[in-house]
Amino acid sequence: MGSPNGGIVGVINPTSFGKCTVTTVTSGSTTLTTQPGTRTAQYVVVAGGGGGGGARGGGGGGGGFRCGCLSVCGNAPYPIVVGGGGAGGPVPSTTAATQGTPSVFSTITSAGGGGGIGTSAPGTTRTGGSGGSGGGGAGGVFCGGIQNLGVGGTGNTPPVSPPQGNIGGGVNFNPATFPTIFSMGGGGGGAGAVGGDATVTSPNILNSGSGGAGKTTTITGSPATYGGGGGGGVDTRFCAPITSTAAGSGGSGGGAAGAKTTAGNAGTVNTGGGGGGAGIVQPGNTDQIGGAGGSGIVIVKELNKASGVWNLKSQFSAIKQGTWPSPLISFDVDYLVIAGGGGGGSSVVNSSGGGGGGAGGFRTSFPGGTQLTLTGYGTVSVPVTVGGGGAGGTTPSCANSRGTSGSPSIVGSITSTGGGGAGGSGNNPNSHGIPGGSGGGAGAQGGVSMPGGTGNSPPVSPPQGNNGGVANVCASNYGSGGGGGAGAVGNAGSPGAGGAGGAGLANSISGCSVTRGGGGGGGTYRGGTVGAGGAGGGGAGGSPPVVGATPGTANTGGGGGGMAESPAASGGSGIVIVRAPSARTLGASPGTNTVTTLPAPAGGCKVATFTVSGDLTIS
Repeated sequence: MGSPNGGIVGVINPTSFGKCTVTTVTSGSTTLTTQPGTRTAQYVVVAGGGGGGGARGGGGGGGGFRCGCLSVCGNAPYPIVVGGGGAGGPVPSTTAATQGTPSVFSTITSAGGGGGIGTSAPGTTRTGGSGGSGGGGAGGVFCGGIQNLGVGGTGNTPPVSPPQGNIGGGVNFNPATFPTIFSMGGGGGGAGAVGGDATVTSPNILNSGSGGAGKTTTITGSPATYGGGGGGGVDTRFCAPITSTAAGSGGSGGGAAGAKTTAGNAGTVNTGGGGGGAGIVQPGNTDQIGGAGGSGIVIVKELNKASGVWNLKSQFSAIKQGTWPSPLISFDVDYLVIAGGGGGGSSVVNSSGGGGGGAGGFRTSFPGGTQLTLTGYGTVSVPVTVGGGGAGGTTPSCANSRGTSGSPSIVGSITSTGGGGAGGSGNNPNSHGIPGGSGGGAGAQGGVSMPGGTGNSPPVSPPQGNNGGVANVCASNYGSGGGGGAGAVGNAGSPGAGGAGGAGLANSISGCSVTRGGGGGGGTYRGGTVGAGGAGGGGAGGSPPVVGATPGTANTGGGGGGMAESPAASGGSGIVIVRAPSARTLGASPGTNTVTTLPAPAGGCKVATFTVSGDLTIS
């Protein structure tokens, strides 16, 4: 007996035959009318970047970055608006630069990047504008120790989930260490990372903050990065002990570099990059205007996606047109995901030293653990993020002496947290180790026992790391704590000696046993014994003036070594390794990542190794 649905009995489930049509809008407003069969649309919505601050001001924040999938109707109109970049900050720089304008697709709105603040704004605290990502703050130390504090603007404003951006960087120098620091700006926040703070690097070079990195998408088939923050501007003038100045670099994804002797640079068009903070022209101390933010972009991909039961007429029509999607498939793979290690801490206080950075979070299914399931249609493509190591602490002030935490590494549903930055100096939280995949070691401070950072934070099972070591308080040359490692806690400092970093873990997912995830060793003051780096790429601590701190080894997630009186060492970058059965075909891009086939007795298993962020394909 015939049936009205072409011979297939069952409920007709929704499908999407969008032909993978990609629509890219780079300016103005328009209406997208979807394909008749489209039911699901993938989107990337990037708002305009914020303008850079005038007169040695902060960098503009990157435009809000939102991506995902949205249920839509076929042959239906959906509004699209592309936001413009904000204008650069004026001269005199009494106000923040202009915020970028929003970009819109249907119900999805990304907020414009916040404007960088100028150095002539009233008050002693100069805060960048809020937005998708926040603008950089501006400040310095003037006239015999009067501090003007620069504070980065708030990102992800208004709040959405996942966040559309990050906070801007600031300026905070201790007048007791630097009685005169001419004006400069922090970096604008980026879609993928916070804006950088102004720092002093060896040999006494004053750097305004760099823009935060943007985020990368492959929605069009090729990777592209959007929403970078603008770099902070800087003054040409300086006083001892500063020997020169440098403007902040722009964040990847269209963020403009800050300026030193010119007007601010503009963010790149159609990236949502923040504008760069302005410089100053000599002679004459002539302030300049900030750079404009880059305009945004909206990209919509109408997906082919099918599940359930269809009538034969629709199926034959879709096959004839070449729009019938591949079936949903899944692959189970083993993984090793290690995040970037935390930076070591430094110190500016006599008889003290900075702690060792914590190792990056270490998560694996090999051997014998729960594998990662990857699903998709036809060939599965999965973005892979390899976290960078955190920067070591510097020595302009206690506020800058803490190490920076490493960045997370991600594949599929697996995220390993960056190693915690180490504690620096000062009888306050600046000496505490920072929580992370493994916690940072505590910085030593006379008379007070400082705690190491908590490991396995946030908690996962099995644990991804261990606690950082505590600092010793019982003698001169107080020993700072070692950073936690993937396999062991960081060692406590002892009288005159920094604690060794916690040991990492060995894993043979790649066919041979390699140890990674060691914690950084604690530093000491002059004449002390430095803490050894933990096995698995942890950097050794340093002790001035002879022994410098050692960075964590690249692609191990090792923590950086702690130091005293000089900048500490950075953490090592992370790594992601995926292993699949011999019947599968793996791909890894870009070209610095590799795919190998293991010999017997591994039975021809395929191994993709990611040393930088990219894309994994499996079929």
